[in-house]
Amino acid sequence: MARKIAIVLFNLGGPDGPDDVKPFLRNLFRDPAIIGAPGPVREALAWFISTMRAPSARKNYELMGGGSPLLPESQKQAKALIGRLKAENTGDEFKTFIAMRYWHPFVEEAVSAVKDWGADEIVLLPLYPQYSTSTTGSSLTGWQQAGGGEARIVCCYPGHPDFIKAHADLIRDKWTAAGAPDNIRLLFSAHGLPERTVKQGDPYQWQIEQTAASVAQALPELPDWQICYQSRVGPLKWIGPSTEDAISQAARDGKAILLTPIAFVSEHIETLVELDDEYGELAAEEGIGTYLRVPALGIHEGYIETLAQLTLEALNGPAGLKPPCGKRLCPAGFSKCPNHVSGHV
Repeated sequence: MARKIAIVLFNLGGPDGPDDVKPFLRNLFRDPAIIGAPGPVREALAWFISTMRAPSARKNYELMGGGSPLLPESQKQAKALIGRLKAENTGDEFKTFIAMRYWHPFVEEAVSAVKDWGADEIVLLPLYPQYSTSTTGSSLTGWQQAGGGEARIVCCYPGHPDFIKAHADLIRDKWTAAGAPDNIRLLFSAHGLPERTVKQGDPYQWQIEQTAASVAQALPELPDWQICYQSRVGPLKWIGPSTEDAISQAARDGKAILLTPIAFVSEHIETLVELDDEYGELAAEEGIGTYLRVPALGIHEGYIETLAQLTLEALNGPAGLKPPCGKRLCPAGFSKCPNHVSGHV
């Protein structure tokens, strides 16, 4: 008997237009997964930070037409995923639902839409390849709080073979299209986290390292590589090195730069403004003659294949957490790993 299978794609979200920037930022910073202060203090901080950051953020969004491209990019991925799943001819009916954490369509809206559709099975599939309490963890909390109910949960996929190959293909394509310049350093730029978040057991940095090492292994022609972290906010110490520092160090070493967004699967403000404009300008100021930025995965065939395989694998067995390869991925010391929390070893 055919099943109705809902695939819920988790992502951050972004403002649709200039008037949405401040409330979007406030939603972001009032999340306990982002600012761990007590409720009243967190609300006050969220109001203050969003008020102070909104003017500069609006200017950055204006560079992209006034709003974030993240939702239309996610919709393209959703459409491509459905096309790939239809090719499997499983007899089941698949439908995607986008659940953004900090702007429309919110997780609560996705929960309501899934219920209205009458899904027989639900797969929660993050568009965050590497797990963090501040991304996938927060979205899963939102799903539970909205009454989303029982689901098959994909927590992460930092080393999925098709995911790794997709990254390697895009990096190689960008490098060869530029004439395969030598003396170049491959920078894997990921969104940063406060250092204390990692010390509290968040596995995100470890998973970034696994992804980068696997991609680098697939690119022996690019042996000089480094991981760096971008998008630092606030006074806390963040994991490093920062992408700015990595660019400056490459300049001192006399290196050209090939930079890839290793934790972002869609183009949005962190890639189109931060990587392309801000860091591109920094590279020029540092005297780096070649600065190449690899595109995000988007609807690359390998990435869509990754999402399709994860969906189909999640449908095997009972509902609940579906760890990669059917076992715990992160070392035992990472207490915030959802497999650790669920008792899966």
